[in-house]
Amino acid sequence: MYLLAALLVRLGVNVLALIVIDWLFSSVTINGWWSFLIGGIVLTLGNAILKPILAILTLPLIVVTFGLAYFAINVAMLALAEWVAPHFSINGFWTYVGATIVVWLVNVVMHWVLNKVRID
Repeated sequence: MYLLAALLVRLGVNVLALIVIDWLFSSVTINGWWSFLIGGIVLTLGNAILKPILAILTLPLIVVTFGLAYFAINVAMLALAEWVAPHFSINGFWTYVGATIVVWLVNVVMHWVLNKVRID
């Protein structure tokens, strides 16, 4: 039960992150709530299942590149969400980089806020 609740919270945070990148970047287009929801589901499941596997497999590369390869895995998770979700497109390499940073920032801030609310 706790795992399901945690995944639902992460889903909500990832949907919020997609809303923020759609609002911030003119070269990101996400049309319709289903696109946000499907993109959030793919991002959540990709980060929960696929990302740890890729991180373990590429651990030597992550160490050699001082974490840059791990950032590339984050970009790949966002690209996977874009690929699966309908009416979701990101145009340009630097937009991927900026959007990945914004998704990370939204996740960090929201998890901090949620932990503060839960503890206090």
